Amino acid sequence: MSQERSTGVPTAAQVALIGLFVAALVTAQLTASKVLAFELPVAIPITGAQLALPGAALAYALTFLASDCYTELYGRRAAQVLVNVGFVLNFVVLALVWSTIAAPAAPSSVDPGAFETALGASTNVVLGSLLAYVVSQNWDVLVFHRIREYTGPEKLWLRNIGSTASSQAIDTVIFVVVAFAVAPAVLGVGTVLTPDLLLSLIVGQYLLKLAIAFLDTPIVYAIVSLVRSREGVPAEDASTA
Repeated sequence: MSQERSTGVPTAAQVALIGLFVAALVTAQLTASKVLAFELPVAIPITGAQLALPGAALAYALTFLASDCYTELYGRRAAQVLVNVGFVLNFVVLALVWSTIAAPAAPSSVDPGAFETALGASTNVVLGSLLAYVVSQNWDVLVFHRIREYTGPEKLWLRNIGSTASSQAIDTVIFVVVAFAVAPAVLGVGTVLTPDLLLSLIVGQYLLKLAIAFLDTPIVYAIVSLVRSREGVPAEDASTA
């Protein structure tokens, strides 16, 4: 039995994975305002020769890596607690950032306008990201666990790629549609993008996220193997947790 199950004290691996998840989640919130553009060697349909996506996408991809490792090692219920506590922490981060923006600035401070532009995500982006997060992360945990029920402790690569690929698709569609179509049209916040631009953003973001899902599979294997060998987490435990 693992140390956590025998004593109730979180293991070093649990703390590290929770820390990685929260750190990546907070970083995603703080980097959402920058739009990244990756040039491609060849043009592809819909997106052309450039992939455009928010800066948060790279940090956000790490949350799926952390949650998949956590689900594999400690089970569905533990991972769902992690995801939903993370959802609440999103509001803590936003409250701290917005309160700092609203507070008066000292003469020696950085320019308050630049500070607000860099850290103060617009309402439409916040709404899109929060809804996308709570749906896609819970879906990721559910699908990962369901695949594990069918495959047993084998084929970790299948549940990592399958859960992440499907949840990233859900996340991308919800975020782009809510942030750049629904919220601007219904609430009047942000700019309504044309269907062509919406589709381009969805495809561009998802292609990069899908690539990350494939590339992080060896890392998931390495983390899970290391934790099981050092802290004695049996492969069978997570299937019933």
